[in-house]
Amino acid sequence: MNKNTLGILSLLTVAISVIFFFIIRGTNANLTLGISVFTVLSVLGVIFALLSKKLWFIIAGILLNGALIVFAYLLLLAVGISEP
Repeated sequence: MNKNTLGILSLLTVAISVIFFFIIRGTNANLTLGISVFTVLSVLGVIFALLSKKLWFIIAGILLNGALIVFAYLLLLAVGISEP
């Protein structure tokens, strides 16, 4: 597979996560599903970024997908606090 394709896939996982976030938001959102989707997509994005071996894609992919991992962790923390 072309190294540019892997870098673009890394950035595409971020775009898919943002679109998914706007689709599932609301009061009746399933947070467990959101956390799992964000985590899987961000891990795939980091893997794609590292496999691309282009510095620009590595930096952008790791930063953006790392932000998604932090967001998923904060959602997990919020779910843990809200349950009795």
